[in-house]
Amino acid sequence: MTEMDLRQKVVRTITGWKGAKQGGAVHREIIRIYNDHKPLARGVKMTTSYAWCAATASAAYITAGVADYTGTECSCTAWIELAKKLGIWVERDNYVPKLGDAIIYDWQDDSKNFIATDNKGAPDHVGIVTGVGMGAFTVTEGNKGNPSQVADRPMKVNGRFIRGFIAPDFARAARELSGGAAAAAIDKLAKLGVINSPEYWKEVVDSGKVKYLDALFNKAAAKISKTGARSSTVENGVAALVAGGVINTPDYWLNAAAQVPNVSALLQALGGAVRAS
Repeated sequence: MTEMDLRQKVVRTITGWKGAKQGGAVHREIIRIYNDHKPLARGVKMTTSYAWCAATASAAYITAGVADYTGTECSCTAWIELAKKLGIWVERDNYVPKLGDAIIYDWQDDSKNFIATDNKGAPDHVGIVTGVGMGAFTVTEGNKGNPSQVADRPMKVNGRFIRGFIAPDFARAARELSGGAAAAAIDKLAKLGVINSPEYWKEVVDSGKVKYLDALFNKAAAKISKTGARSSTVENGVAALVAGGVINTPDYWLNAAAQVPNVSALLQALGGAVRAS
């Protein structure tokens, strides 16, 4: 799982709700997702009659599995304070957002000086960035328009009404969430005798020093059923992993083997086991 995988999962979730109207089945499901999440933000339970923009964004993060990294709220004001505590609040109107970030609006933004000034007014509304382009982006929001529904809003970078952004650390989320699956894969490979230092490799995965290492372990564990004689060279190990469908970027892994201690030995061990399985 990569950072972009997580960002796109958030985008797919909230855009999948587009057209949902207040009081309808999807709206009720959004509210259920929000209310069922624990801990419930400030203990405030939503009803279908409440303004539901923040609950919609929160429900998208909950569904995508990243709520621990974004926080959840039903209040824009409270979410700004929470985002500040989490270190993910961006107090810059000219910030260029990424997919999955959240934008918070203030409808009382100065109509004349909004480009040159930083809006610090009371927040009114929130949505999630679901498209990015040259100097512009698209936001998908709950509780938009009349009738109130989930719908898109086009925005410009440093445009009017921007109060600020919630910019979750999706890279960290992807690394840590993938690390959980990778840890199970590492334990399996250690039990089979393919590797003999599982805690070391868990630490390397968690450190993020070797990109895609979590995916390597996950795919290798899915293919390997027993240990085998270690490949004689790292090149042979990488070739065996390619042939076994574990990796498809041999040059990347050969370079990683040359740059990071013990990766060459790992590739040789995995390659031998894949060949034997």
